[in-house]
Amino acid sequence: MNVAVICIALLGLLVFVLGWNVSRIRRAMNIGIGYPPDPTHALHKACRAHANAAEFAPMMAILMLVIASGQPATWMLWVFVAATVSRVLHAVGMLVSPTLTAAHPLRVAGAAGTYITGLVLVVAAFLVAGSRIS
Repeated sequence: MNVAVICIALLGLLVFVLGWNVSRIRRAMNIGIGYPPDPTHALHKACRAHANAAEFAPMMAILMLVIASGQPATWMLWVFVAATVSRVLHAVGMLVSPTLTAAHPLRVAGAAGTYITGLVLVVAAFLVAGSRIS
């Protein structure tokens, strides 16, 4: 359960750090709401990175918690770590990319890792639920 809790905490930290980054850039640029449509603009990239993390991290955290409640195999703990690393890679890839209109290797790796580990987490959660039905 400790690995799951650490990964969940790191996902939460990611969302809050990305949110703080949006606030920091807003304050520096004196932009109160919204963001420029330019995919090369720092605020545009920061808002999209935060929004994307906020879309995926909570569901991954819930799935990790459900799976961890069922005494998962050791390999599943590595899936938790890979899912967390994938979300960080995706966020970093969005922030360091010159533009969001082109694929950045970190962003692509993070997205692929997110989808792969996400599907594994969903299947594992179904298996946990199935083992409790009797």
